[in-house]
Amino acid sequence: MEIALSIQQLKKTYGSGTSALRGIDLEIKKGEFFALLGPNGAGKTTLIDILAGPNIKSGGQIKIFGLDIDKHREKTKFMLGIVPQEISFDSFFSVNEVLQIQSGYYGIKNNQDYIDEILEKLGLSDKKHANTRALSGGMKRRLLIAKALVHKPKLVILDEPTAGVDVELRHTLWTYMRELNKDGLTILLTTHYLEEAESLCQRTAIIHKGKLVALDNTKKLVRSMGSSKEITLTFDHEIKETPHVLKAFPVKRLNANELALTFEQGQLSSVLKAIQDLSLVDLDIKGRSLEDVFIQLTYRQDD
Repeated sequence: MEIALSIQQLKKTYGSGTSALRGIDLEIKKGEFFALLGPNGAGKTTLIDILAGPNIKSGGQIKIFGLDIDKHREKTKFMLGIVPQEISFDSFFSVNEVLQIQSGYYGIKNNQDYIDEILEKLGLSDKKHANTRALSGGMKRRLLIAKALVHKPKLVILDEPTAGVDVELRHTLWTYMRELNKDGLTILLTTHYLEEAESLCQRTAIIHKGKLVALDNTKKLVRSMGSSKEITLTFDHEIKETPHVLKAFPVKRLNANELALTFEQGQLSSVLKAIQDLSLVDLDIKGRSLEDVFIQLTYRQDD
């Protein structure tokens, strides 16, 4: 399997002595939809800035489709499409002009047909001739994605692409990204919406304080938390003490009329039998999620 991105012992230390990256090792295979997760300050943005060029690494090696980024900076730039967190456009140009100019940066001429295709896929066709300053925040976010795709890169990095956008845009974006990924595009995603990463990404890496603390198949990471599930029970009255029929299970109080009960796989029938005569107005069952893994490996380590 061809490797799209190879990172070996990547380090970044600032002049103050602060270590943002402390020897990161990871590989992303060609055609993967890969998640890079971590809390604020973990080093995600530093890593992406090194890939993009504004930040210089302190040590280690990075290869994009086998080419060292230090030795082949121009070639590797053509292979990358980066969607940054920050939204910034020249307010003197229209949407179409922005994409034409971006094509020109990569020496691409007569790119209008592909520009029109991207605009349609991202729901920007009716804004084609609109000035960028007239766009809403969500539309500007779509334009950032279009800019990253206009030169047909082999590897796209999405840095918090759905931060602060509406549900419609999130749905449109992920539908399009899935299509591109099925066509062979390699995608690296950073996001604080962990359900997105769990749904979209085949593998997930989690970094914390500049170190890699997890790297595995996303489903395997979730299964590593165990097979237990939690059911939230909402009663029609205040619960002063745990009902006797529930004392065989670990139970915690959520508020005056809600209890959370943990049970293992295979115990569902016993749980349903125990609660059948209780005065409930609602219940909700959920299994372990990527969020549980994330919390366990980051926030709980800091307790």
